Amino acid sequence: MKKYGLSKKELILSILTTAICHVALMLMMMLTLIINVEGDILNFLNTEINNVITVIVALSILSIIMYSYFLVENKAVIAKCSKIIEIYVLLGIALILNVVIGKYVSPTARPLLFFSLMACMFVRRREAVFLNSVFMLTIFVFNRYLNSVDVSGGTVQMIESFAGLLTSFCGGVLCIFLMKNIKTRLGCVLVGLVLIIPVTVINIVMQVPTMVGYGWFDVVEIGIFSIFDCLLSVLLFMCMLPIFEAIFSELTPFRLRELTSDNAPLIKKLKQQALGTYNHSLVVAQLVEACASAIGEDSELARAVAYYHDVGKLKSPEMFAENQSEYDLHKQLTPELSVDIIRSHTREGAKLIKKYRLPEIFADVAVQHHGTMPIKYFYAKALKMSDGELNAGSYSYSGPTPATKIAVIVMICDSAEAATRSLSDRSPEKVAALVSNLVEERMNQEQFVNCDVTMQELTIITQTVINQLAGVYHSRVKYPKLVLSRK
Repeated sequence: MKKYGLSKKELILSILTTAICHVALMLMMMLTLIINVEGDILNFLNTEINNVITVIVALSILSIIMYSYFLVENKAVIAKCSKIIEIYVLLGIALILNVVIGKYVSPTARPLLFFSLMACMFVRRREAVFLNSVFMLTIFVFNRYLNSVDVSGGTVQMIESFAGLLTSFCGGVLCIFLMKNIKTRLGCVLVGLVLIIPVTVINIVMQVPTMVGYGWFDVVEIGIFSIFDCLLSVLLFMCMLPIFEAIFSELTPFRLRELTSDNAPLIKKLKQQALGTYNHSLVVAQLVEACASAIGEDSELARAVAYYHDVGKLKSPEMFAENQSEYDLHKQLTPELSVDIIRSHTREGAKLIKKYRLPEIFADVAVQHHGTMPIKYFYAKALKMSDGELNAGSYSYSGPTPATKIAVIVMICDSAEAATRSLSDRSPEKVAALVSNLVEERMNQEQFVNCDVTMQELTIITQTVINQLAGVYHSRVKYPKLVLSRK
């Protein structure tokens, strides 16, 4: 999302995409009628034409409200056409699942919580609650006006629709809040088990009073279908989530953990071919995670990005100090050639990330984490070899400068970790002075002008890095020179 909002081109494209997706959803909804009327769709449409018009108008209003909400509250959602398509695809899949289960199992067994489970993975909690309300109204309108079972089923089916309305709203909102801190698949299952209680209570309280001569069997049946609703929703969620992650490049907590696993292709390659860079990235990721958490950014995303910020060094790992043994290969090269090799790792990193189809933010940080800072070692070396002044820009990284707070954090942590490692005296005072100077230097070089990071946040980041580095490079008791005899 741009600071000033959507550009005219982005606005027109988002409106067009929304309109096309809405029409596709309407067509999908009409196709689901084939399931309900068992092929006799023309006769159903002739007799229920007023209901069809009502549904089209109602859902068109819902689409307009949904677009308007994101236009005002979170333009980042509609700035990407893929995100709009994703929302409508999710709505369509959830609709089909509810129609099929409602027709062939029971209206009470509809997986009404599936949508909310998926939505809270792709958007912020507030947007997820709103989308769940849109889904709830979409299902309710469809059931009341186009679902042949509900339209012709009388009072009992009407109550089931209202019970579904309340279940999808209350259960969905509760689900979104419960999923906030869930980071494992087992946690998702536990959420599904917890949701059984409110869903069962709502269905029993809403449906039992309308039954004529009901008995314990009816109550048990409603309870069983309510449990089926919750467990099926979780099962569908766990099956569909990896598909959405792959197609729409969604960065869920589960996906981020997979990307930071030692088995991730690029991480494995880094560990095998550039062990020094790998170890450096581990420490930087730890620092970045702490800093992101301290200023309220997504710490898991920041940590994952930090793992990949230096993957461009895989092209020539031996040319970087952390991967060298004793001999420095740059001694054989001119400063200009050395600078070209060193600064190319940002561009090469972005290329490698795109080649492996990793998220765009990984590539952005890879090219931004050095900004346009000069490569001082080789600039100083070139100055010694020249008679006059040199253009510092020729010995600097190509940029661009960081555009996000996560990129700023990675820039600071990357330079702080590397500089601290080179210190002979790593006392807390020396580390604090070094980190503060690094941040001030980057401010003077205008590295943060393209990002909305504040002075307060920079202060918090600086102090967090100092505290974390004190833990990483703490002093140790010297081991006595004592040789123990064999027992």
